[in-house]
Amino acid sequence: MPESNTECDVIVVGAGGSGLCCAAEAASRGAKVLVVERAPKIGGTTSWAVGAYTSSATPHQKRAGIDDDPDRHYADMDLVNAAGKRADNLGLRRLMTHGAPDTFQWLLDLGVEFIGPNPEPPHSRPRMHNTVPGAAALIYYLNRRCRQLGVTIRCDSTLADVVMKNGRACGVVVAHGDGGTTTYRARRGIVLASGDFAASKEIRGRYFGQAVVNAEAVYKYNTGEPLKIAERLGARIVNGDYTAFYIPRMRFVPPTKASWVLRLPPSKVVARLIQFGWKVMPQALMRPFIMRFVTTALGPEPNLFKQGAALVNTSGKLVEVDIASPAHNLALDPGNKGYIVFDDTIAKRFETWPDFISTAPGIAYAYLRDYRAARRDIYFEAGSVAALAAQLRADPATLQKSIDAHNRSRGDAGHRVTPPFYALGPVRGYINAMEGGLAVNDDLAVLGSDSQPIPGLFAAGSAGQGGVLLDGHGHHITWACVSGRYAAQAVLGTTPRS
Repeated sequence: MPESNTECDVIVVGAGGSGLCCAAEAASRGAKVLVVERAPKIGGTTSWAVGAYTSSATPHQKRAGIDDDPDRHYADMDLVNAAGKRADNLGLRRLMTHGAPDTFQWLLDLGVEFIGPNPEPPHSRPRMHNTVPGAAALIYYLNRRCRQLGVTIRCDSTLADVVMKNGRACGVVVAHGDGGTTTYRARRGIVLASGDFAASKEIRGRYFGQAVVNAEAVYKYNTGEPLKIAERLGARIVNGDYTAFYIPRMRFVPPTKASWVLRLPPSKVVARLIQFGWKVMPQALMRPFIMRFVTTALGPEPNLFKQGAALVNTSGKLVEVDIASPAHNLALDPGNKGYIVFDDTIAKRFETWPDFISTAPGIAYAYLRDYRAARRDIYFEAGSVAALAAQLRADPATLQKSIDAHNRSRGDAGHRVTPPFYALGPVRGYINAMEGGLAVNDDLAVLGSDSQPIPGLFAAGSAGQGGVLLDGHGHHITWACVSGRYAAQAVLGTTPRS
């Protein structure tokens, strides 16, 4: 590669939501920006999310007559995070809650569309906004803005090391998919926006038991290697042992082939048609359309098992379900893959409120009919154990033995699973996200072993979570976008505190 292409002002590691926000913000301020991304395409964990963004003082709130402001949002986080029973990073909380409205408007100006706001207790005001048609729209418009501003994005490029000179981070060594390496120089600074360590069994093993270690990462490229490189420079991970939601979580495997709905471009026209339809069209018409988006990334609610459904692995062997953490024992099973088996009584129950299979926060509840229509690849019906076993490719005798054992375990008063049978799956124990990120100061500079900033090195998104608690829906994407922009400003010395 020509030498002229190996030097820039800002290097961003990671092309997910936080990385692209960082790159777009830096480039809009005149910086020459390079983004290096480990995966073969951009998007990161953000592209897999439902797309909730939680903020006060939005145009959507004002149109709905909702009086709200960042100070209320900041105060409500005490209630939202109460179950965490640990200290929050209040400086970073303020950065997120007070930066959220401006960044929300910034995203609107880029072309992103939202529906909402939706209530989510214990928030005192409805603040959860959902990206339409999904979080992929965030990536679409952020990437378009980066391209307009001349940002260079190199995928299939893995951070191998951070170059230090006179105690300052001044460049990166990147390994490319073809086996070569390149050293890139950064005149102003480097931002680690590489996501969490959800796909690193080694780092998960530092903090969690075997079920979490065995679980499958939703996004396999979040290997945590940039975090480990930062650790070698004296940085540390904060809240590595914490999760905003119980883990592992049971989720349906994603479809192997995207439906035509999922291949729709996340354009403004499509988004506004969905917004319009959501407001005025009959639910009978809109539900099938919306469900083709949300049922690709959801999992079953514990209530399905409370009402009598059984869980079996791929061979048909019964897997005990702990209602407090339904995926725990599945993740301990060697294959970490199974099927939910139930009968006609349970099937009819889960066709109407209040018994739903899954929920997409602020958007919709998914019932059995939604999976029958939108996810035929994970929906099964059979009149006998032998017929069901054939569909699941399980051993009939083992499956029969499991159903008999499950029925005995329900006791005389419990519901017994009898023909005809239904099944949903495969399901697996997944890790959606980890809460541990590098310790940073209020300007998102990575802190070294002496708790002082490592000059030239910053972090954003999950990589720079720094102890801020993001419980509740929507805060992870909000933090990714707000911190990404702020990190760019910090690198360039243009923050309000500069």
